Amino acid sequence: MKRVAINGFGRTGRAFFRLAFGHPETEIVAINDPFITAQMARYLLVHDSVYGKYGRPVVVTPSGLEVDGKMIPLLAEREPDKLPWAKMNVDLAVESTGVFRAYSGSKGASRHLEAGAKRVLLSVPSKGEGAEKIPQIVYGVNHEAIDPGADVVSAASCTTNSLVPLIYVLDKEIGIENAFLTTVHGYTADQQLVDSAGSSITRSRAAAINIVPTTTGAASATAKVLPALAGKMDGMAFRVPVPTGSVSDVTLQMSKPVTAEGVNALFVRYAAGELSGVLGVSEDPMVSTDIIADPHASVVDLTLTSVLGERTLKVVAFYDNEWVYTNQLFRVARVL
Repeated sequence: MKRVAINGFGRTGRAFFRLAFGHPETEIVAINDPFITAQMARYLLVHDSVYGKYGRPVVVTPSGLEVDGKMIPLLAEREPDKLPWAKMNVDLAVESTGVFRAYSGSKGASRHLEAGAKRVLLSVPSKGEGAEKIPQIVYGVNHEAIDPGADVVSAASCTTNSLVPLIYVLDKEIGIENAFLTTVHGYTADQQLVDSAGSSITRSRAAAINIVPTTTGAASATAKVLPALAGKMDGMAFRVPVPTGSVSDVTLQMSKPVTAEGVNALFVRYAAGELSGVLGVSEDPMVSTDIIADPHASVVDLTLTSVLGERTLKVVAFYDNEWVYTNQLFRVARVL
């Protein structure tokens, strides 16, 4: 059983806890978050506005939380290299603060290694000093190629996990000349509830009443998972007023003539075979609430696949940008 510590108990950290706690392959041995009290950690774990009430009893103790009778220490250390991972014999530190996404330096995830963790898994794409050392993994597509010597690994981003299975199938079976992604994405914690200075100009506007154009790194990140696509993809995002449930709208120039029926047949075949559990398909028209809590990395709405001329293809796939990403993160955690 893998001994896992969670650093950062926000949306991703709590969703990861829900998946990993009680699973036969993982044991949660600690949570670290210096910005949350035990009372607040318990409350937000038990009560979730999107996913509902947690099904296990959780009580606050002097040292942290007791979940279904098991003690989980709640730590409040700001410096990862000072965490007691060696003493706790931590096999895997799940870095879900969004802060320590470089390999080295002050923002380096390797600080968990210095603390004694055997490996580190990032819940964000790597960025910063030494980031090129950190492989980007999308479970179902390249997880079997993880270097056994890689001590810090990233599970990429939610949108990358949505996009990569689609691109993998289309490039493998047909060939892609170029592609442009537009992701219509639920708002996230790095946006503002009311107009206020934020992480970017547009993300400083009120998230709940605006369609917010912004950037996405998913297209470029796809090339890190599928190197043959380097230089062939770009994209942008629109953040919209839903708490979760997002869409990848991909327009592609294919290397060969295609039909919507033929492309859909490929997605159906892969969803039932090689990418079962990762890629899903829907024969019914979808809206964003249909995807909430769906564990597939990407669910293609087959009714929206279309072709212009012979080689210009549009594919639309839904994904729960919180829950499915955490499922993909957990799948990677189990194979590390």
